[in-house]
Amino acid sequence: MCDNKIENCEQKKIIVTGASGGIGRAIAVECAKAGYYVICHYNRGKEKAEETLRIICENGGCGELIQFDITNREDCKVKLDELCEKHGALWGVVSNAGVNKDQTFVGLSGEEWDSVVHTNLDSFFNVVQPLAMPMCRKKKGRIITISSVSGVIGNRGQTNYSASKAGIIGATKALAVELASRNITVNAVAPGLIDTDMIKDSPLDMILPGIPMKRVGKPEEVAAAVVFLLSEGAAYITRQVINVNGGIA
Repeated sequence: MCDNKIENCEQKKIIVTGASGGIGRAIAVECAKAGYYVICHYNRGKEKAEETLRIICENGGCGELIQFDITNREDCKVKLDELCEKHGALWGVVSNAGVNKDQTFVGLSGEEWDSVVHTNLDSFFNVVQPLAMPMCRKKKGRIITISSVSGVIGNRGQTNYSASKAGIIGATKALAVELASRNITVNAVAPGLIDTDMIKDSPLDMILPGIPMKRVGKPEEVAAAVVFLLSEGAAYITRQVINVNGGIA
């Protein structure tokens, strides 16, 4: 936990799952810069999560770490119930953590299908559901899911990933309808090709010509969309998918 103090933190506490690196780290850091108390989640990457929190603190922000397995429903409920007992209802939930195991459909194993689909979809329920009821009682809040351009248009070699990310969009839209009367917005952000470890083996020379902006995106550009959706200024935006993809879809 940081020693830095934050004003009005009762209304500004958020959790970012998968905050140990890549897009998750950028979201956590940029949200802290915007004035939020950021609870940085990790499962196995403790050192990377500690680095995220260190960056937040060095930039004058404040937050803490939390560890749980997004695929373990009981672990999520216990840890998140404890979190709500400690902090009360959170202002925002950013459901970012997920996995990918790319393979052409005919070569896809059952394990690769199950692992990606269950991890990415089950985490939506396992993380968001325990945090939604406290938000409903307070009648305010923001829920943001991180989908993907793969879930919007489908990508070759990502049938499992595309299915899971498209499912997240459907779940996000349905939940938005349920929670709108409680003054809680629910939106998805769908990044395109972003400069993270996930694309390190991608054939960029073949992919970039198909992106109108002819470049990969920055994690901070995805984070900027999340920061906006968390803000008071986004209070009338719900049930939407914000594409951050350089115009590819």
